[in-house]
Amino acid sequence: MARRIAVNTGGGDAPGLNAVIRAVAVSSHWRGWEVYGIRHGYRGLIEDDPGGIVRLDRNAVRGITHLGGTILGSTNRGDPFNYPQPNARGEIVPTDVSERLIERFKELGFEALVAIGGDGSIKLAKELLARGLPRVISVPKTIDNDLYGTDKTFGFDTAVATATDALDKVHTTAQSHERVMVVEVMGRYAGWIALYAGISGGADVILIPEIPFNMDRVCEKILRREARGRHFSIVVVAEGARPEGGQMIYKEGKGRFKEHGQLGGIAELVADWIQTRTGKETRSLVLGHLQRGGSPVMSDRLLALRMGCAATKFLHDNSENGMVAVQNDEMQFLPLNEATGAMRTVSLDSSVLRTGRDLGLCFGDEPPGSFHPSFPPPAPA
Repeated sequence: MARRIAVNTGGGDAPGLNAVIRAVAVSSHWRGWEVYGIRHGYRGLIEDDPGGIVRLDRNAVRGITHLGGTILGSTNRGDPFNYPQPNARGEIVPTDVSERLIERFKELGFEALVAIGGDGSIKLAKELLARGLPRVISVPKTIDNDLYGTDKTFGFDTAVATATDALDKVHTTAQSHERVMVVEVMGRYAGWIALYAGISGGADVILIPEIPFNMDRVCEKILRREARGRHFSIVVVAEGARPEGGQMIYKEGKGRFKEHGQLGGIAELVADWIQTRTGKETRSLVLGHLQRGGSPVMSDRLLALRMGCAATKFLHDNSENGMVAVQNDEMQFLPLNEATGAMRTVSLDSSVLRTGRDLGLCFGDEPPGSFHPSFPPPAPA
């Protein structure tokens, strides 16, 4: 009997998911294995749905590398330990259905699961292993680029490209109306998207979670541009950014079926502060899920294909559980504990951050015109 493995995608979608699915299916095919997809996270195993499990032969994954989203579907509310189920009174309550999931997984003859997801999905995989799931290889996925243990995650480059393109368009309308435009980007508790897109897109101010910002510094930057005849400014703010002494802004808190609250609203707040303090007409714009959509750029396609093939190779080469990671441009196999031990955030001595400072960008923590210590100020005329 051919070796059988299952694949699923969980959490928020990211450009490149279909490329991973195709790589796992095709590289397994050459080894004589059978690959099956679990629909919508773990729902395909939990619910009595005949279409919940699909065969992923070569025809099923043909021509999907360039497609955004995921052919298997995804969900943010599919935690099998807190799954929404009706109780005796018909109320929907969190229910532990992990035993049912694991039993069905084994009944279908699956030897291992390739779990494609972020930190939440990796934690779920660890818990399922502890309950009796045979084996897991995780493929890290997040546009936020914040997973510890891997230098990069697929989907990040596409999200940055989308945000940069949006900033290019915002420039023309901001300059035409001599406005300040505040653009909110994703990233959760890490500022990677804001930092990369902000620098690439010619922003004047970038606010990230790693650097609590002082609004006086932000407004000073805008007013100094005004005094030089630059009557518009672009402010990029990560959704998890917060003022000094303040808190992150949430649109929605944690719920019975949600591990994380939903960040959002900081751009509107910053825009109000800027307009009140500077008198400049200010507008806010939230890019939101636009950053998750669309076809993956070349670098994300290649990284996703490499990770999918690496997952199959690691399944073939050893019997351990772990995560695929890219380190120094090489595919590595890490224990799951190393993937969930911490969050990968922007270091304050990051070379990319230093580039922004040397270009004169404001990060809300230094007076305008300050120079980074590695870049000496010009000699007096």
